[in-house]
Amino acid sequence: MGIKQRGIKILTAILLSFLLLTTACAQATPDRFTAVQQESTRKGSGLAVAKNATQGSEFNKFFPTSSDEYQRVFTQEKKGFAEANLKKAGKVIAQLAISDTTSTPAAAAKFDKSTEKIAGYPSLEIGTTQTAILVSNKYQVKVISKDPTFKTGDRADWIQKFNLDGLASLK
Repeated sequence: MGIKQRGIKILTAILLSFLLLTTACAQATPDRFTAVQQESTRKGSGLAVAKNATQGSEFNKFFPTSSDEYQRVFTQEKKGFAEANLKKAGKVIAQLAISDTTSTPAAAAKFDKSTEKIAGYPSLEIGTTQTAILVSNKYQVKVISKDPTFKTGDRADWIQKFNLDGLASLK
């Protein structure tokens, strides 16, 4: 091996070492999601769910039960929220949900302007696929159509199948 080849190998080794050293020590620019997370943490934005929000598992007993024609399948449960799919012939036709609005006062406030009622509770149509009521100024019960055949009247009927009196007495 000649001096020229040895020099090239040494120079290559030095350049690779320099490259590794500079890239290993460089601070990576955070992606946009990391940046937003860091910003919200610095602002002390608080908890996403209020400490006194009802546990989602408490809501399960107030959902309509399954029948021969319809199956209720719970899909999500967390503090302040529970959700189930409503299936007919194995197909999801609607989502059923109960949420504690303690963490989101604006969700409850939107019912202040409601002029309609379902089962004696203020109700709202949200877009063309959602119907919701507010129980005891705290719990939002919502039915969301997932199939075009599941209409406004169906959503109102299913809201009334929840145990609304039991939910109203929940403390």
